[in-house]
Formats: sequence, structure tokens, C-alpha cells
Amino acid sequence: MKKRFLLKTTAALLVTCAFGLAQAQNTPIKFQLDWRFEGPSALFLTPVAKGYFKDAKLDVTVDAGNGSGAAVTRVASGSYDIGFADLAALMEFHANNPEVPNKPVAIMMVYNNTPASVMALKKSGIKTPADLAGKKLGAPVFDAGRRAFPIFQKANNIGNVAWTAMDPPLRETMLVRGDVDAITGFTFTSLLNIEARGVKADEVVVMQYPDFGVKLYGNAIIASPKIIKENPAAVKAFLAAFTKGAKDVINNPAAVIADVKARDGIINVELETRRLQLAIDTVINSASAREEGFGQIKGPRLSLMASQVSDAFNTKTRVKADDIWNGSFLPSAKELDILPKLKK
Repeated sequence: MKKRFLLKTTAALLVTCAFGLAQAQNTPIKFQLDWRFEGPSALFLTPVAKGYFKDAKLDVTVDAGNGSGAAVTRVASGSYDIGFADLAALMEFHANNPEVPNKPVAIMMVYNNTPASVMALKKSGIKTPADLAGKKLGAPVFDAGRRAFPIFQKANNIGNVAWTAMDPPLRETMLVRGDVDAITGFTFTSLLNIEARGVKADEVVVMQYPDFGVKLYGNAIIASPKIIKENPAAVKAFLAAFTKGAKDVINNPAAVIADVKARDGIINVELETRRLQLAIDTVINSASAREEGFGQIKGPRLSLMASQVSDAFNTKTRVKADDIWNGSFLPSAKELDILPKLKK
């Protein structure tokens, strides 16, 4: 009886150890989104749901965020290993915190163009950037479009404007009510939010920054120096698995929204599918993205952005482009060739 008990105990221990070893093989990675669970977050939720990260021996947890600035700070603090943030926010953090030792770096470009736009109702009479002079603009103080507005303003010779600050949920409401003349925001966020407040898309003037001389990059995957130094193989595996998932997202946005709904059951599926498609069309599968290649950057363009951000954000030190980017973990050119060709 005692011998049989010992055999059972030994077998149980062996199973437990084997399970523990299997679990230990998967590297845990904490990932921080820039915003809440909306259509574009499928880019990261789908490779989790389909097991692509797991197949790459990674145990990835994805958390919702509340702004690019916060995402950068959390990765810098070590609370998260990898994150998703606006490149301008990363540049600002570097330039304003030269003494901080663990500044994150961008390792893959996802939004090849900034999603920022200025939006106004057609009934306001605003048709072009020049019409914004003397008008009241609204946006949260940390909004990427508001922070970069001086670059848009300079590129289009716009006179002085007045700013009104508000919390993100009030931005589109204040525009529709007429409390402000125009707002800044991500196109695929604010335009759909305006529609949700009863205004049709064709009643809105949308001035996307890339269409008006602002060639800023948008959101990139960022990583902490700690994980880059201690586990470069995991960083490389993360980007390969992400790219595989991104291809699925780009090819079938409607199908992957289920992965977003699995994380936030109250989302509007139709709305978030449109939001994701709009993000794909405007900043992921854009003309410049196809020219430069998914995930990649061009040195001269990055240097120009570093200079523009230094000026527009009035940073403590100048942004150094070489300190911001590390493309050594990118998948091969063949793996990165995921953007659909334009239909003729």
C-alpha cells in the first residue's frame, strides 16, 4: 500500500514538474496598449487569440491603455516589457528625460503616418487649414494632434488659434454642440465618435496631417532596454508573431473584431470594424507604408521628425533620432511583405 502511494506521488510530481517546465519555456511578456480595446487593438489581440505568441514560446498579456505618454512611461518604469505608443511621445520622453537610464526605444513602425487630423463641421465654414486662424480648437492637452499642431500650423501658414482643453469623452460632443470650432484627434477615433453623436461623415471636414505637409510617423512598438539586453530572442520572436497576426488583421478586419469583443464585451462590432478598416486604410496600408515597407522607417524622415518634435514640443534637449530607433529585431523583408497591393 505504501509502495503504491509512493509510486502515485512520484508520478504526480513528475507530471507537475513536466507541466512546470513546459510553462517555463514560455517567456512572459507584459504588453501595454496606447488606448482602450477598440478596433485597432486587434493588431495585438489577434496574435494572442490565434496562439501565434504561444507558438513563439511567449506568454503575452495585453493591457488597455490611456494614452501614448502613459504607455512610454510604463515601459520606461519596467512595469511593462513592450508597448505601443506614438513615436512623438517617445521622442518627447527621451528629450525631456536625458538622465533617465531606461528609456524605451522603437523597434517596429506600425502606423507609418500619424493618424492625427483637424476636424470641423462643414456648417462652420471651415474648409481649409487657413480657415482655422482665429478659431477655437479643442482637444485633451495630451492629444497627439494637439501636441503636433505647431508643425501642421507652420506647414500651412495658419495664424493664431485659441485652445480649449477637455477630457477625451467630451471632445466630439463639444464640437457637435458648437462649443469649439474644430478639434484634433486620430481620424479613426474622432470621425466615428462624431458620427455616433448624430453627424454624418459627409458633414465633417477632415484635414489629415499627412495630406497637409506633416510627414510624422505614428505609433510604433516600443521595448524596454532591459528586455532587449536580457532576452533579445524574445523581442525578435514577438515581432515575428505580431507580424503574422497583423497580416490576418489587414486581410480580414471583420473577422478579427471578435478578438476585440472577447476582451471588451460591450464594444459595437460594426463601429469597431469600421474603425479598424479606417486605421488600415489611412495609416497602416498607406502609400508611404507601401513605399518604405511595413514595420520599417527611413532615416532622413526620422531625423526630420526628431527636429520638428524638438521644436514643436519645446523639449529640454534636442531629440536624437539614433537614440529612438532599433530596427535590428525586425523580421525578414519577406515576412514583412504583408501589405495588400492596390487594386488597379
